[in-house]
Amino acid sequence: MKLSFQLIRADRPEERVEADITTCIVAGWAGRDLAAIEHHIEELAAIGVPRPSAVPLYYRIAANQLIQDPQVQVVGDGSSGEAEVFLFSSQGRTLVSLASDHTDRKLEAHSVALSKQLCVKPVATQAWLYEDVAGHWDELLLRSWIEEQGKTVLYQEGPLAQLRHPLELVRGHFGRDAMPKHCGMTCGTVAAIGGIRPSPSFTMELHDPRLQRSIKHRYTLDILPEIA
Repeated sequence: MKLSFQLIRADRPEERVEADITTCIVAGWAGRDLAAIEHHIEELAAIGVPRPSAVPLYYRIAANQLIQDPQVQVVGDGSSGEAEVFLFSSQGRTLVSLASDHTDRKLEAHSVALSKQLCVKPVATQAWLYEDVAGHWDELLLRSWIEEQGKTVLYQEGPLAQLRHPLELVRGHFGRDAMPKHCGMTCGTVAAIGGIRPSPSFTMELHDPRLQRSIKHRYTLDILPEIA
């Protein structure tokens, strides 16, 4: 899947970079703290999702599920987003962006892998060089917002210190310290505030408090009918 990003650097002009992703991996259960992992497991168990066989787990997703459009189509009203760091390579460099592991929660109770595969994965259109944030990685913040009763509500918020380091996840799956060419990986999420629930729109942010900048992306859902 061909993706296009505006590469933002503090000390240089912005540039356009392209990424041709042929392998997409969703790293699940990627918390650094065992208590936080257990919280997320219990959070999902509350909606019928079985416990994982191991942590972390790596789910292979069809690369054509990656999308940068502001509107995405889903089947039924039982899906929801999760803000995650998106790590990928371009021109021999490791880059950082933002993606939503949008998931069908009804199907998730039957199969986590299928529930992830069924939904497209919205990706932001901006990126940073990994080397520009590597020294203060744990300070970066993930946030997301949903719509409830006509209001915008904070849905997720937490530092990346709560999650496994991305290079640890890369090593765990690829057996190397850098993202391979044409590969992308989402790197885990932080807990939902008030429990996992659907929303007609999803706004996500990766914020760098050290450099005072953010990558943001918002998408709305076009809900297709469920036909028996």
